[in-house]
Amino acid sequence: MENLRAAITVYITNYNYGKYIDQAIKSVLSQTFKDFELIIIDDGSKDNSKKIIDKYKTNKKIRIIYQKNRGLNISNNIALKLSKGKYIIRLDADDWFDNHALEILYKSIEKDNKIGLVFPDYFEVDEQGDIINITRRHDFKKVTLRDQAAHGACTLIRTEFLKKMGGYNESFSRQDGYDVWVKFIDKYHVKNINLPLFYYRQHTGSLSKNTKKLLSTRSEILKRNIDQKKLKKKKGLAIIPVRGLTINPNSFVLKKLGKKPLLNWSIDILLKSRKISKVIVTTPDQNIIDYLKTKYKDKIITLKRDEKLGGINVPIEETIIKSVNFAKKINIKFDYIFEISYKNPFLTVKDVETSINLLEFFKTDQVISVLPENDMFFQHDGNGLKPIKNFHGLKLEREEIFRDTGSIRVVRKKFKHNSDRKIKKIGHLATDEKSSFTINTNLDFLIAQKVLSKKI
Repeated sequence: MENLRAAITVYITNYNYGKYIDQAIKSVLSQTFKDFELIIIDDGSKDNSKKIIDKYKTNKKIRIIYQKNRGLNISNNIALKLSKGKYIIRLDADDWFDNHALEILYKSIEKDNKIGLVFPDYFEVDEQGDIINITRRHDFKKVTLRDQAAHGACTLIRTEFLKKMGGYNESFSRQDGYDVWVKFIDKYHVKNINLPLFYYRQHTGSLSKNTKKLLSTRSEILKRNIDQKKLKKKKGLAIIPVRGLTINPNSFVLKKLGKKPLLNWSIDILLKSRKISKVIVTTPDQNIIDYLKTKYKDKIITLKRDEKLGGINVPIEETIIKSVNFAKKINIKFDYIFEISYKNPFLTVKDVETSINLLEFFKTDQVISVLPENDMFFQHDGNGLKPIKNFHGLKLEREEIFRDTGSIRVVRKKFKHNSDRKIKKIGHLATDEKSSFTINTNLDFLIAQKVLSKKI
């Protein structure tokens, strides 16, 4: 690159963080690495931010931009366009750098010109700036699964590569760097430095707090990348195993949730998806079969399930195999086997399609729906209980515990059941609490009714 005036462009994006931004600016100016420029973009703040920022307007290392509120990704692209650095890094106005952050990140990325981005571990701090814990990131040699993305902020990115990737997608109003992450892992190396080099403030105003919107945005990012790659349009055979009232008289399967039976919720979602070639409901309950044939006619397939296979303690594998073999027999075309539970009425079409997109994009053998477990778990060690995870100030992302929600499982056609030893790479669909909500009890059903009526 020509006419570089700095090795690194640091930019700070700010919106109404007047009480924090001074600390962020000072953390840049106090870096041991001095070959940098600093761009400060105030995105239409209405607090005292301008008064704080104006204190630095005579500093020759700093360029200041005041603009009407335009959103984070537009601000990101403005910084990218103005950047004169070989590398670029964003610092959010409510966070701050360790004094050695730029020096360490720069030395790391300079070692290999194939590295597209490098990112560190970090301290999580509360609103007052007190350390809550340390988060240690994955140390990637190669990204092969849907791993935790690098932070959108405090990640040093090769400017040339980022421009080649088209910068930031301005149609996404809320994201955490996932768009850039997905683009980069497909073409360039990424690297983690297992040192905490910035302070990530946790408070009610943090962009990353809204899990539902964040996951939805990630799903859309993944979909667009799949579409851009023009990957072969592959579809799944959806199988819904139902024991029915003949085996479980207390089943909620045909009990109305809102205006339709519980079972219908899952079927209707699958029928709306372009990723599903056919839906099979397999059950030993003839009443359910009769109901479905009347309700859906030829839109779905009903398959009579042997009562012996519907027992409470009987593994589901043989039922799945019989359903798959039946689909092949009647010449249904499919690339994936998609299992879905009827007990999760709040699953969405996006959940269904994202699970298949994950399988395809990351070339996994299987994808399961999961929910992160943040509670403390213990196990016996002979001297009482000890924590399963390290809860003493260090949180390791690679040791995070996830709960299989049981709502979605999708595998490639060649795998018929979970016990197949050839299944090696398991990807995960992160769901929010609503999508993963499972109805097993009367209380669960009551809660679902309240959620549906927006009383919860």
